[in-house]
Amino acid sequence: MDEKITKDSKQIFTVSSAEGSFGWRHENDRGLNWWITGLFIVGQMVGVGILAMPSAMIDADLPAGIVTTILGALLSGYTGVQLGENWTMLQQRWPEYRHHSRKPYSAMGYRAMGKFFQHAVSVCVDFTQFSVAVVYLLLVSQNLETFLKTFFSVKVDYCLLMLIVAVFFLPITFLKSPKEFWFTMVAAMVLTSAAIVLMIVGSSVDYETCHPVATYNPIKFQKFFLAFGAIMFSYGGHSAFPTIQHDMKIPSQFNRSVYLAYGIIVVMYLPVCVLSYQVYGNSLQSSIILSLQTKWIQQTVNVIITFHVIMALTLVFNPINQEMEEIFKLPQSFGWKRVVTRTLMMVAVVFTAETVPTFGVILDLSGGSATTLLTMVFPGLFNLYLSVAHKKAGGKENTDHKATFYEVLTETPKIRLCANLLVIAFGLVGGVSATWAAIDEMVSTSFVYPCYVAPFIKNYTQGVVDTEGHTDCCGLYQNISIYGDPTQHCAAYYN
Repeated sequence: MDEKITKDSKQIFTVSSAEGSFGWRHENDRGLNWWITGLFIVGQMVGVGILAMPSAMIDADLPAGIVTTILGALLSGYTGVQLGENWTMLQQRWPEYRHHSRKPYSAMGYRAMGKFFQHAVSVCVDFTQFSVAVVYLLLVSQNLETFLKTFFSVKVDYCLLMLIVAVFFLPITFLKSPKEFWFTMVAAMVLTSAAIVLMIVGSSVDYETCHPVATYNPIKFQKFFLAFGAIMFSYGGHSAFPTIQHDMKIPSQFNRSVYLAYGIIVVMYLPVCVLSYQVYGNSLQSSIILSLQTKWIQQTVNVIITFHVIMALTLVFNPINQEMEEIFKLPQSFGWKRVVTRTLMMVAVVFTAETVPTFGVILDLSGGSATTLLTMVFPGLFNLYLSVAHKKAGGKENTDHKATFYEVLTETPKIRLCANLLVIAFGLVGGVSATWAAIDEMVSTSFVYPCYVAPFIKNYTQGVVDTEGHTDCCGLYQNISIYGDPTQHCAAYYN
């Protein structure tokens, strides 16, 4: 194998005459190595995912839930690798992508299939990241409400806490890119691993009391696809993957980061999901934290996950902030225009969270719609078109040839073509069904009044007994506590 170094010492071309293949690698002067990037991906996804997955397991039922969890990881990992391949091809053929890019995923859509898909990706990325930001803000506020009530007997409604959290968090969103705060995400991942161990310990403590009274609803079509949406949300970090990959020292090594990340995530998710299913059953609500009945375990997990989410919020806000700055043609350097734009984005997130103050339905809706497109559909679709066009261009720079549908069908290796089409079909069928189920759930059984309306509505929690407790207790009526008296330990139970 002969190696040729170009005038730019950070662009390495490798030609293998034996195989007739053409390889390319671009290196940044500074950036994340592949294993730090893998931990970064884990830190980005697993914080809320570990809270949502146990509930998804209950909705799907245990056997189907395990299969869907493993299958979701395999398919998401496969499309994550293809997303990395797509970006490597773009960096090779168009030199402008070797420098800072505000919308790398949208650029893939444009170079693969034209302006329509460029805009489609932008809409999906913005919707996904915006939804995640809303979910994270709600989660942090609700966790703080529980923490204050548990340890200080201070009752501050999470609707008010959302405003306080947003004000304190806003300055962090002014950072330019993920590589400026990578260490916080890795620290968050390590702490979340400790939280998962505590979840397993806490569930084991509750097993003797809660397992005998655990109940399970019959499997329903709607509930299964709500679970599908939650699982896609838990694996759906793809909207931020190109931004993360772009900040690597060697972006072409992103596949290693994906393998590492998804292996760790599955090991984290499965034990917690299976154990919580066995212990709590239907008494488990949208977050597993409040089902843990040992006070110090519950609140230690609460604090860790809250810290994790606060750190992840920076990464979540970054793509939508950069999208808005691109639309208004704002400079990439720090200035008052960035401050104003990102402040307005925070205001929009807060207003949405105050309007739909329950993160479960937002998570299901986003997971079934835009997140599924970004995770299961677009990566493989763009990879088919970019690979054929890349082959036609011979790796040459600044060639705008786009593959046709016929060329994709005839010139793509049959195994890859079939694999990608199956993943795309799986995503489309599951995504449409999950979106329908989430919308139906939002407007019917899970409707919650907006924060600015609820104070004026009387008796909208009729049937629920409010108590001084801090736990979603187990059993059919959520009134079984390892400590006995439900009025002292259960957050609420049903008459």
